[in-house]
This record gives sequence, C-alpha cells and structure tokens, in this order.
Amino acid sequence: MIDRLDGFESYLRDSKHCSQNTVVSYLRDVGQFFAYLGTQKVRAVENVTPAVISGYIDEVQREKSVSTVTRTIASLKCYFAYLQLDGVVSGSPLKGIKPPKVERKLPQILTGDEVELLLSQPKCVDFKGYRDRAMLELLYATGIRVTELVSLNITDVNTSAGFVRVGAEGHERIIPLYNTAVSALSDYISVARQRMIAIPSEQSLFVNVGGSRMTRQGFWKIVKHYQEKAKISKEITPHTLRHSFATHLLENGADLRSIQEMLGHVDISSTHLYSHLVKQKLRDVYNRYHPRATS
Repeated sequence: MIDRLDGFESYLRDSKHCSQNTVVSYLRDVGQFFAYLGTQKVRAVENVTPAVISGYIDEVQREKSVSTVTRTIASLKCYFAYLQLDGVVSGSPLKGIKPPKVERKLPQILTGDEVELLLSQPKCVDFKGYRDRAMLELLYATGIRVTELVSLNITDVNTSAGFVRVGAEGHERIIPLYNTAVSALSDYISVARQRMIAIPSEQSLFVNVGGSRMTRQGFWKIVKHYQEKAKISKEITPHTLRHSFATHLLENGADLRSIQEMLGHVDISSTHLYSHLVKQKLRDVYNRYHPRATS
C-alpha cells in the first residue's frame, strides 16, 4: 500500500500550518489506521469505504478516550482531504461521520493577583533567577506556547523595539512586549545569558545550567517550582499562562482577531473559547454579588 505520508506531512506543515505536536499526532493516527487496514485486507486507500471507517472508529471508541476518538476522526478527515486534493481519491469516506459529542471543559486561568504573585517569585540573585524571571514574564507577555518559548533564538528578540518574533519563516508572527518583560529580557541577556551559554556560538535564547537549549520538560519543572513557592493552589502549567494572557486581554477590551493572531490560532473558533471564559467569570460574579441572585 502506498500511504503517501511524506506528502501528507508536507501538506500539514506547509498548507495547513499545523504545529509540530499536531503533525506528530496526525501522522501517528493515520499510521495506526493503516495498521488496521492491514488486518482488514484493504490494500489501497482508494478502496477505503465508509463501512471500513465506521468499523475502525468503533474499534477506537472501545479502547480510547473521547478526545482521542475526536482527534482520530479529524486526522483521517484531513488525510483524505489531502488525498482528494492530490487526485488519489474522488471523495472522502468520512463524509457524514461526526465526532462524538464531548463536554468541553473551560481551561483554568489565573487571576491578576495570582499572575503577579507567580511572576514575583524568581529573584535575581543568580543567573537562574534572571533567566526564570525573563521566561515567565515573556510567556505571560506574549501567550506563546512552551514549545515556541524554548525554540526562540537570541535573534528573535528585539528589546530596543520591544517585540519578539515567533514561528518558522513564512509563518512567523510579531508580538509586542510590555516594559517589564523587556526589562527582564534585557537584564537576562546582558547579565546572565552570556555567562550561562556553553559555547559562544550558541543561538538559543534560553539555556539550561549546562549551557544548551532549555527543554520543554525543564521549563515545566521551573513553573511547578514557582507555583509551589508562591503557594498557589491551582494547578499551573505553561499553558495556564497562555490561557490567562488571552483571557486578560479580552477582559480589558482586546478584539478576538488580534488575540487570534498573537496566539497563532489558524481557526478563530479556537480563540472563541476565551469569550466563554469571560462570560463564565461575569456569571460567577453576578451570582455571587447580586442581592437577588441567590434568592
């Protein structure tokens, strides 16, 4: 069977502008689907019928979570859309197949006071303190993903102009920085980074104690350390600061399109999530404080 996964990977990256995590997940989902086709003696993608798809989805539903089933359907729809564009198939066997309904949980965000408390934890008494302060400030200032944060190079930051450049060439976005974030970055770059890097040619903006690029796992540990130090009971992840960034902007009057651009969402429906968060917060405030709300 010719699976055309190399072409599908290029389609996800270049045409759909998917994140690295999405590309990896979609390729894995399609690979697992091909393993299933082998058990069903289906030897060409052109021979995949709606009945074959339904049988596979039923099998996935018996073994996996609702969210995995939903992503699997999305992966296969995207794959067959690619095959259709490439002229391999004339139509999609997933037409009419809908993902299972799942109640979408609203993400947890920090209050303004909790953000200030968290960001105040790193102390600039050593190089790690300068680095950690700059990383937390930059994450809340921009709402970028943790993968984007640790992928930044020194050339991606312009402290004199007050912005950071995020993403691959051709799909990059420019995000402004508030003054405190600029100051934290400038201090880290001038005081700590030059002494932390292992080799003079190191391009990574943020490095670990060994002098090489900070990893996602390394930064997660940093966030958990400062959560515990701040004694914040909420479960905080790097994505919590991303959600808080977007929600706080919306609360203060920013429009959804601008937030979508800064977050790097391909579809604005993903950004609408934060409208629900703001409405939920207003409802909670109303129910708590209106004199007749509890009567």
